[in-house]
Amino acid sequence: MKAPQWICGCLLSFSLSIFAFAQHGGGGHSGGAASGGGVAIGGSPSTGITAGTSSLQPFISGKVALDDGTVLTEPVAIETICRGNRHTVAYSDAHGVFSFQFGDPAQLGTPDLSDASNSMLTRQENQQNQRDWKSCELDAILPGYTSEIVELASRVDALDDTDIGRITLHRMAQVEGTSISVTSALAPGSAKSALQKGREAEKKGQWDKAEQSFQKAVKIYPKYASAWYELGRVQIEKKDLAGAKHSFEQSVAADPKFVNPYDGLAQLAFQAKQWPEVIDSTNKLLALNPVNFPTAYFLNGVANYYMKNFDAAEKVVRRGTKVDETHSVPKLQYLLGMILLQKHDYAGAEVSLKQYLQLTKQPAEIAEAQKELGEVEKLSSQSAPSEVKR
Repeated sequence: MKAPQWICGCLLSFSLSIFAFAQHGGGGHSGGAASGGGVAIGGSPSTGITAGTSSLQPFISGKVALDDGTVLTEPVAIETICRGNRHTVAYSDAHGVFSFQFGDPAQLGTPDLSDASNSMLTRQENQQNQRDWKSCELDAILPGYTSEIVELASRVDALDDTDIGRITLHRMAQVEGTSISVTSALAPGSAKSALQKGREAEKKGQWDKAEQSFQKAVKIYPKYASAWYELGRVQIEKKDLAGAKHSFEQSVAADPKFVNPYDGLAQLAFQAKQWPEVIDSTNKLLALNPVNFPTAYFLNGVANYYMKNFDAAEKVVRRGTKVDETHSVPKLQYLLGMILLQKHDYAGAEVSLKQYLQLTKQPAEIAEAQKELGEVEKLSSQSAPSEVKR
């Protein structure tokens, strides 16, 4: 049975959507990644009344800090958890300070990676949950770290602006890599200033101005891994993929344990269908951080699939499904089904495709998976038990 074009077309498109990075931060998280448009930081509180509702919504501020006292040099995503639904609502500044108005429609309407596989109906349900802040919690997302959870009902008063204090991040013991480059602390003030100006321009979609600022930062301080990484992201926005690859490579050279540029290199290689390069970059990324980048398992599995390394593909995808506890990358299950199909494990492929159908919400993907499932069920029924490789 020939592999469907969908696995290369639709899944390729899916992975490239992660390049719609938020204006802060890289990949990662229980879903990895990535939001389009970004969220404004700070600002003065509004009236506290959310448009379209009559209920008062609180204006929340606070600060993210690392438990070992290390100074934050990168923005951190701030996330609400409402009845099991996660949504990125803000990003801290480089010092960890954040603020946002709960239930702000502009924030609720901002897509992020956690929403990428949701249907419109699911997103509407998420938005409704977001407005009921008393049932929600707050945490901070930085790959390689776990966050304390803040219960908003015990900390927030809708009638007053609320400073929830500190959200502490704890380093994961099994994660060697970091999303905070050690080179950032060593950067001179002029380079840091150029980096900050570039990030501000990024938030506004001013790509030329952002590129100029990041170029200035790395010229002042050539080992500025974070600035090289940000430069690569802007170059992707400007369709300068060769420039982006060079910038990500410079970021890796400056700080080999800074995980974000490996993710960027993997995405670029995947877009170009350079499968050995995809495998190399994702292997390095997952060696540094096997926890927060489920999409890397997916990219690695697809690359091995097309290189016909089906045993390696199955191994890495099964690891990915265990890591991805929140099912932020449901296509891992579809890919596993396609791998097992190539290995003539029709019963296993059938199970994986059924699991995928329970996770995905996109009508086109459901239709494609149902078609594949029908063919697999026929093959499974025609195969004797002794012929099935378990």
